[in-house]
Amino acid sequence: MTEVLGIAVGVMSVIVAALVVAVFALARQVGILYERIAPMGALIVDAGPKVGEQAPGFSLPALDGRTVDIGKPGATSTLLFFLSPTCPVCKKLLPILKSTARSEAGWLRIVLASDGERAAQEKFVRQARLEEFPYVLSTELGLAFKVSRLPHAILIDEAGRVTAKGLVNSREQLESLFTAKELGVSSVQEYLKSA
Repeated sequence: MTEVLGIAVGVMSVIVAALVVAVFALARQVGILYERIAPMGALIVDAGPKVGEQAPGFSLPALDGRTVDIGKPGATSTLLFFLSPTCPVCKKLLPILKSTARSEAGWLRIVLASDGERAAQEKFVRQARLEEFPYVLSTELGLAFKVSRLPHAILIDEAGRVTAKGLVNSREQLESLFTAKELGVSSVQEYLKSA
């Protein structure tokens, strides 16, 4: 009986040792994959005002009657977020925008932009509870920034210059615009290439 117990303990020791080696090998592979797959920032579409250029200036009426200045010098940076009530990815990002508006309120103003029928947009604002954001309807705004796909975000600094832009499908891509501004580069990908 003692002999069988000794053999069982020996076999279990070999199995545990093999598992420890396997865990370390997997951890190493995860580290290698992490290095190979760099963070993905917002997808920059090379159309519209380039990063570093002055943004086109607009004074537009918001759905709530306020006048919203875009592309003009101001006290805070502006995140111009193009969306549509029929865009499922846009709707997925709305809680992230609300969270970002609260956490970055000291330096950032978020402006929502769309085009289309006013009544449908007002209904969307009520349903999604977006009253806290200035919401402008302007086809000219989208044309000036050459927005062709949604959701599209443009970060404009306090001086009215475009500091980052691109298609955003996730929190990480949205935050990559802020990271690019902090690093003084046009995109996170540009920074990673130069590093």
